[in-house]
Parts: sequence; structure tokens; C-alpha cells
Amino acid sequence: MASTTSQAAVAARLITKAERAQQRNAVLAGFLGWTLDAFDFFVLTFVIDDVARSFGRTRPQIALALTLALATRPIGAILFGIMADRWGRRLPLMINVVMYAVLSVLSGLAPSYGIFLFWRMLFGIAMGGEWGVGASLALESVSPKWRGLFSGLLQEGYALGNILAALAFRFAYPHFAAQWGADGWRVLFFIGGLPALLSIFIRKNVKEPEAWHEHRTDWNTYWRSMLQYWPRFLYMVLMMTVLGFMSHGTQDMYPTLLRSVGFAPTRIADITVISGIGAIIGGLIFGHYSDRIGRRKAMVLGSVGCLVVIPFWIAAHSLPLIVLGVFLMQFFVQGAWGVVPAHVNELAPGHLRGFMPGFAYQMGILGAASIPTIEAWLGEMFTYTQAMGGLMAVVFVLAMIIIWLGPEATGVSFRKAPMGAVPE
Repeated sequence: MASTTSQAAVAARLITKAERAQQRNAVLAGFLGWTLDAFDFFVLTFVIDDVARSFGRTRPQIALALTLALATRPIGAILFGIMADRWGRRLPLMINVVMYAVLSVLSGLAPSYGIFLFWRMLFGIAMGGEWGVGASLALESVSPKWRGLFSGLLQEGYALGNILAALAFRFAYPHFAAQWGADGWRVLFFIGGLPALLSIFIRKNVKEPEAWHEHRTDWNTYWRSMLQYWPRFLYMVLMMTVLGFMSHGTQDMYPTLLRSVGFAPTRIADITVISGIGAIIGGLIFGHYSDRIGRRKAMVLGSVGCLVVIPFWIAAHSLPLIVLGVFLMQFFVQGAWGVVPAHVNELAPGHLRGFMPGFAYQMGILGAASIPTIEAWLGEMFTYTQAMGGLMAVVFVLAMIIIWLGPEATGVSFRKAPMGAVPE
């Protein structure tokens, strides 16, 4: 009897160990996928001037590549999201990672402005597919009581990608610019091909979450559910649009703003790294905090903080205050964003979780895709300080209102409870 009990205890420990390994690997796959995806996107924000000189174009014309990459992201969310709901999370994620890595390399090989824009448009499709699939894989694999914290960790893979892009620009770019001259920027896009190796890790170490197996439905039920949940979907799109303005409006053209007021490229990279550190800390704190006070309240508090620090962010007159301003801005922006993966996945029904959060996210990004081009156009007409400061003040106020008026489902179970069981 004692032996049987001991064997059962050992088996239980092995199962628990295996479950923890699966949770860790799923979160790591989602986190690294989003980190490396963001790296490939943000690389361009540091070399806009260089790409413009290489192709004989203006800053706004190169900033259009950022807008087009954002605008095509919903296509990827549709394609990869439906694949994830029907055939599991792993295969679409592997295909997605390889796709955006290859397109980054092709962007570095582009012989003309038109082809460069084309590759960045296709890159946007790959970028649009990663978030929804990676977020559903990771958050379906962890306990609800840790969902807010892991939500913040997952989302701040985006900030880490920005930091890695800044570090590549800070340390690798000067070397290759000296070797390659005007084409030194291309090497940064070649580095973006390395994420393809992540697909090997996903293939070997990540399993499908049980929540996906439980919520699989036939195609007829799947399509009917999309019509049933369209009011909530439209709200999620509206919320993600204003959050997209917050994120891309404070990040994409900020290196250009710093250049416009006389900062050297190395100092811009250093400031960006500091902003990314603030973003990661903010995402983790607000994500964890949202488990206690609710998703909406945490996101509204983040938006309020953004509004308060605008003067330091754009108009400080000393380097220490600028550093403080950019740190706090991204602390609060990504604080609000750190809640997003948990919030939108909780609002989505289980059998649409691969598609609905990611598609809503990317449709919101489509709505906000114009912000880099608008800021570049207004920045050249007036100043980048005036353009970005005025636009973002309006955006932050809208975010507070829209987020506060929306629904919430903090801590809802992603699993189907057996008959007579208490949901987790």
C-alpha cells in the first residue's frame, strides 16, 4: 500500500514537472517570437535617414514603409489566426517565425525603394500573425492567477525587441557602416534572419495547450460564432486602435525626433535602450497589478501617467530630464500594453481565441498605421516636438475614456470545467 502511494506521488511530481516545462516553453516561444518580430520592425526606425539617402528619398517616404508594415498586419492575423484555431498553435507559429525572418533578409537585399516597400508590406503580414498565435499559446498554458504577470512579460517582448534593435544600431551598425558605406544599414536587416532558428525550439519543445483541444469546433459553429461576437470584436478593435496610436505614436518616430534636435546616433541608441527598460518594468508591474485591481483600471492608470509625463518626454532641456521623460513615457505606455494580452484573450470565446484577439489587435494597428507618416509629415512642417506632443495628448485622453467604458473578464477560466467540477 505504501509502495503504491509512493509511486503515485512520484508520478504526480513528474506530471507537475512536465506541466511546468510546457508552461515555460510555451511562454518562452511566445515571448521570443514577439521579441524577434519587434526587432525586425524597429531596426528600420533607427536607419530612416540612411535608407532615405540610399534610395534618394525623403524621411516621410521611408516612414511610409513603417505605415505599410502596420497596415498589412491584419492580413496575417486572419491567415495565421484561423490556422491556429483549426490546426493548433505550434505549426502556424513556426511558419510565421520563418516567414518574417526571411522577409527581413530580403528587405536588406532590396535593390530599389519600390521593392523595399513591397518586402516591408509582406513583413507586416508575418508580423501580424505572430502576436495572436503566440499570445494564445502562452496564456492558455499558464494558471489564471499568474495571467496578468505573464501577459506583461509576453507583451514586453516587444520592448525587448526595440532594445535589441537599439543595441545592434549602437554596436554593430557603426562597424558595418564603415565597411559598407551607404549600404551599412542593410546588415541590420540581415541580422533579422536569425529568428528562423526559433522554429526549431518550437518544434522540439512546445506542445498544444489543452484549452485548444477542448475548444475545437466544426467550421459552421466557428463562423456563426464570429457573427455572434461581433459587437465585442468591434469594441476590441476600437480599444486596440487607440492603444496602437499610443505605442507607435511614442516609439516609431522618436529616434527621428531626437535626431532633429541634434542628438548623435549613439546617444539615440542609448536613450532607446533606457526607454525599453522602462517599458519592460512598466509592463510587468501593470500586468501583475491588473490581477488585483482589474484590467481596465490598470490600463487607465497607465494612460493617465502617459499624459502627465508628456512635457518631460518631448520638451525637457537637459539630458537627465529627457532620459527620465522617455523612461517614464514607455513605463506607462507599455504598462497599459502589458495588460493587453490577458485582457483581450479573456474577452474572446475559447474556440476563437487564436483568431479574434489577434485580428482585433491588428485591425487596431491598421487604424493606427498612419501615425508614423502623420508625425513625419507634421514634424517636417512644424517640429517633431510639436507634432508628437500635441497628437499624443489627444490620444491619451481618448484611451482613458474608451478603455474605461469597455467590458472586462479578469481571471475567467480558459478551460472547460468537467460536469460537477469547480472552474479554475
